[in-house]
Amino acid sequence: MRRFGLSLMAALALAAPAHALSLPSGGELSFDVVRKGKDIGDHVYQFKGTEANFTVKVATDIAVKVPLIRTTVYSFNHDSTEVWKGGKLQHLTSKTNDDGTPHQLDTGSNGLLPASLWNEDTVRSKKLLNTIDGQVMAVRVADLGNEKVETRSGAVTGHHYKISGGLERDLWYDDAGNLARVSFKAEDGSTVTYVRK
Repeated sequence: MRRFGLSLMAALALAAPAHALSLPSGGELSFDVVRKGKDIGDHVYQFKGTEANFTVKVATDIAVKVPLIRTTVYSFNHDSTEVWKGGKLQHLTSKTNDDGTPHQLDTGSNGLLPASLWNEDTVRSKKLLNTIDGQVMAVRVADLGNEKVETRSGAVTGHHYKISGGLERDLWYDDAGNLARVSFKAEDGSTVTYVRK
């Protein structure tokens, strides 16, 4: 399970870029985190402020349990705050507990987009800022076109991108440029998917 945890940590370590004109209506994006057909937690983005000056709070709470005995074999908790002004990241703080291993980050943007993945501008970047440890991750992006993807409230048209390099993720964004779905392989070979509620 530790290998699964390290892969998940790397996944969430990336933050997201912001497109100042594309904040989600309603101020929130929330996802079920699904592995092997089981709901193992939640991933939530909360947006406050105006398009010119806003904050994004990201919260992830995951617990992988052994079937039948329901013992937790892996847990991951992450909370971060991104401060944006004029479409640019100004400041990022985060606190993470990766199965008992703590991480804390307090940094400026260094001109990079974070890898929280909430906005489609992520796929226009060659480098992303890890929101857990502040490392810079070099990435490549392939545009795979439009597809129908399922959300908890029905199917939407999602523009599919595949990120590789320092981060390995499949991402889908809806017509408004908001994150609709995320999928990646954990190190144990299982597939983890964020399904939008």
